[in-house]
Amino acid sequence: MSRPLPTLLVIPTGIGCAVGGYAGDGLPAARLLAAASGCLITHPNALNAAALYWSDPRIHYVEGWALNRFAAGDLALAPVASQRVGLLLDAGIEQELRLRHLQVAEACRASLGLSIGPVLSTDVPLEVSLSLGPSGVSSGRIGRPDALIRAGERLRQAGATAIAVVARFPDDPGSEALASYRQGSGVDALAGAEAVISHLLSRQLGLPCAHAPALAPLSLDPRLDPLAAAEELGHTFLPCVLVGLSRAPDLIPLRPVSGPEPLGEAVIHPSRIGAVVAPAGALGGEAVLACAERGIPLIAVEGNPSLLEVSAGRLGLSAIAAASYAEAAGLVLALREGLQPEALRRPLPPLEQLSADRPSDGGSASPGPWPLRDGTRPHPPC
Repeated sequence: MSRPLPTLLVIPTGIGCAVGGYAGDGLPAARLLAAASGCLITHPNALNAAALYWSDPRIHYVEGWALNRFAAGDLALAPVASQRVGLLLDAGIEQELRLRHLQVAEACRASLGLSIGPVLSTDVPLEVSLSLGPSGVSSGRIGRPDALIRAGERLRQAGATAIAVVARFPDDPGSEALASYRQGSGVDALAGAEAVISHLLSRQLGLPCAHAPALAPLSLDPRLDPLAAAEELGHTFLPCVLVGLSRAPDLIPLRPVSGPEPLGEAVIHPSRIGAVVAPAGALGGEAVLACAERGIPLIAVEGNPSLLEVSAGRLGLSAIAAASYAEAAGLVLALREGLQPEALRRPLPPLEQLSADRPSDGGSASPGPWPLRDGTRPHPPC
């Protein structure tokens, strides 16, 4: 087998993606892409399934802010055997619910052997609020970001190398939006606020961070959609976060002139990214645009619709269309094996022929290794 091809899987949170819009329903796609690439970098949103999780040494659990910086070439990722996961609890969590989360941490220590601790509650409640934007995309805010940062910095000083945050989110058990979500439609109303929390803490601390919301358990729903079932298996969403962070890679800041050699073979340098996979209608995110700017092949999955319609055509990007994540995995495997995806499709476009009379623009005669489905080609890589 050829060397791994580090691949980014991006499934934006809170936009109602058909695949990855629920807790952990992006895991099958992530597992397949990890097998095809040999090295998959993705964010907690694609992997977290509440009480369920899947450990795979080929999958690297990287919070969204850090994933954006990795895609832009500002960070490298250093795989580790384990992290010491500090547990940051919102002071607004009721005592019984707080105890449930502490018991999850103790269970992960006793049953999985994870390194967890210390535990710290914020000095004041974080005051999380939720909202939906005009397009229906999930959003939210944190009333006391200062308290979050203070607690995170104290945990880092106490020796934590990764941070799991549990914030008290508002309950809304009677809402129509929640009822629709539990029946397999609508948007994850928690996702936008969760992203605000984890982005802020990761950026401030430079550590792997992820968030689990604290909510009162919902009443049993006999009509519950399978996509929503993972979120209702227990009292907390914390187990998957602790497992994911326990082996999340260290974040290594890069100087503008740094290269892969001084960092060692095990470190995943952004110059090694071989592909990025994202929903075809949600290509406006920072990681995707950074990869496109750097000439990294973009695989746009048409079979994962969402509320957004930010396509390659609208952005003027070159992309390889894939009907599903299964096809995307085949394309990643083709790139890993050095096969041009155009060789697997018909009609096969003819070779480009340059005229001897046409003045050279200084570019390469090769237009690039990855064709579009319509037979046209993107710009060559940087």
